[in-house]
Amino acid sequence: MTSTTSPRAMWLVILTGAAFVMVTMGMRQSMGLFISPLNTSTGLGIASISFAMAVSQFLWGATQPIAGAFADRYGTGRVLAVGILLLALGTALTPLMSTTAGLIFTIGVLSAGGSGAGSFSVLIGAAAQRLPEERRGFASGVINAGGSFGQFVFAPLAQRLITSLGWMGAMWSMAVITLAALPLARLLRRPATGATKAVDDGGLRRALRTSLADRSYLLLHAGFFTCGFHIAFLVTHLPGEVDLCGLPASVASWSLALIGLANIAGSLTAGYWVQRYRSKYILAWMYASRAVLVLLYLAAPKTELTFYLFAIGLGFTWLATVPPTAAVVGKLFGTRYLATLFGLTLLSHQIGAFFGAWLGGIAITQQGNYLWMWYADAVLAAAAALVNLPIREAQILPAMAVVQQRPAE
Repeated sequence: MTSTTSPRAMWLVILTGAAFVMVTMGMRQSMGLFISPLNTSTGLGIASISFAMAVSQFLWGATQPIAGAFADRYGTGRVLAVGILLLALGTALTPLMSTTAGLIFTIGVLSAGGSGAGSFSVLIGAAAQRLPEERRGFASGVINAGGSFGQFVFAPLAQRLITSLGWMGAMWSMAVITLAALPLARLLRRPATGATKAVDDGGLRRALRTSLADRSYLLLHAGFFTCGFHIAFLVTHLPGEVDLCGLPASVASWSLALIGLANIAGSLTAGYWVQRYRSKYILAWMYASRAVLVLLYLAAPKTELTFYLFAIGLGFTWLATVPPTAAVVGKLFGTRYLATLFGLTLLSHQIGAFFGAWLGGIAITQQGNYLWMWYADAVLAAAAALVNLPIREAQILPAMAVVQQRPAE
């Protein structure tokens, strides 16, 4: 039993996590809107800027298990506070950079490290340790929806700021807005003193050895790699795709906003589903639907309506893969080191994201379009759907974090 049991305390944990990730994910998912202004201002080229964005994708993932380990050991509040300060600093310094190395440092290291420290592994891990088992799926869905709502809010806000203040003024304004999340870190500063532990709690090193030798855990990583490739490619290069189709920049910002809005519903639905169905089947369905949607997009006329419908369709599963992925990790290994072990799956996600962002830049530079990236995206999504099916998972989740479960199919 956790120490946080009252409805008021549970909602405080859930809504604080959702509000915090709203800011960190809203910032991250809006960065693609700055690529064209950055290129015009610095003359570095789309490929170089895309590489900085790709490094950002990878570092955001690499930060997850490290931040999760620090949160497991020292408490969530300190990690979140450091993260928001780094995110604001990286955002504020970006307009001062005129080289690829400078952008890698500000966008790829500072901002990515900061947003990673204030993202899903730390916040979902904190919620899982503070909440009873029957509320954890719902909590992960609400926290995930917070990130989606951030995209819905920040994408059109960033575009409006770019239009009215220029891209530099927009960056500085976004840095100030980011700092507004700092007081939220205090609400999660205390460690979960009564957190439920896995039965075989032999320390973090032992947990890592056990998990990395587990076939189901590795299959989960493989599927999440594709999710990262897909999301990073779109969030980085969707503005460029819109431009290639001769449509105004507002179509890109509103498409990103619609993705975020649709994913609020998708995340809440995923949080509901993981408490009633096997998460591996939820993940397989989500990845398969992405492959179908990409192929439908390629066959459709490239109009504003097409982009908006495409965004809504993709948005339903956009980050909704997070609750079922976290649920599988929690079922296999318990919640004691969930922030760390789920953080490792997010690292796999962001390795895929590195390639999605970087290869998209290479494609547009060498081919003048993103066609082969779209086909690669569809193939990888179909493969991700298949690799989730052999994962060993219990049929129901009434005690997902109390006992390590290894049922046969």
